[in-house]
Amino acid sequence: MEDLTIKLTKTDWQSVSESLNESGFAIVPKLLCGSQCLELINNYDTQSLYRKTVSMKRHRFGSGEYKYFKYPLPKIIQTLRETTYPYLAPIANLWMKTLKIDTSFPKTFEGLQSLCNQHNQLKPTPLILKYKKDGFNALHQDLYGEIYFPLQTVLFLNEPDKEYTGGEFVLIQQTPRAQSKATVLRPKKGDMLIFTTNFRPVKGTKGYYRGTIKHGVSKLTSGERHTLGIIFHEATS
Repeated sequence: MEDLTIKLTKTDWQSVSESLNESGFAIVPKLLCGSQCLELINNYDTQSLYRKTVSMKRHRFGSGEYKYFKYPLPKIIQTLRETTYPYLAPIANLWMKTLKIDTSFPKTFEGLQSLCNQHNQLKPTPLILKYKKDGFNALHQDLYGEIYFPLQTVLFLNEPDKEYTGGEFVLIQQTPRAQSKATVLRPKKGDMLIFTTNFRPVKGTKGYYRGTIKHGVSKLTSGERHTLGIIFHEATS
C-alpha cells in the first residue's frame, strides 16, 4: 500500500482542513485507483473477511446491505485508518476546543484504538456497503459507543452516471430554532469523502454552537453502488 500512503501524505491537508471547518466535509479526489476499487467490490462475497452482515430493510435502516470487516483488516483498510487519522486528529481537537468540550483525541490511530478498548469498544467498524436499484440509506450517525471520533470517511467504488444513477450522498445539518440544511454530493469513483460523524462547530451571532449532522444515501434509480466506510473508533457490538 505504498502508493496509497504516498497519495495520503501528498494530500493538501490544509485545504481539507479549511473545507471541513467551513462546510463539515471535504473530498480527496482519485485516492483509490480502478484496480483497488474493483478488488474491494470483488471481495464483497468473500465471507471470511467479515464479522457481520446487516440487511438495511430488516432493521428499517433503508434498502441495501452492508458488511463489517473483521480483524485482521485488509491492508488497504488498515492503511487508510492509520495514515489518515493523524491528519484529522488536530482538526477534531480544534473543534473540541472551539466548542469548549473537555475532550482531546490521541495523535495516533493506535492511541485512539487503545482509548476505545479501555471503554470496551473492541470490534472493528470499517464496512462495505452495497445498493441495487431502489436502494437507499436513511439518515443516521455512526457512533457505536461512548468514544466516537468526530470525523469519518467514505470511499466511492463505482462511477456515478456510468455504473449507477441516483444514489447521491446526503448530509443534513440541523440548526437550532431554524430549518435544516441539506447538502447533496456526487463524488466520483476512487474519491474519498471526509465528513462529520456527529456535530461540528458552526459560528452563530453569539459564538460557536454545535451543528448536528446526519448522513444518508438517496434512492438509486439504476445499477449498483458500492462504498467503503472508514470509521476510526471501534464498536461494542
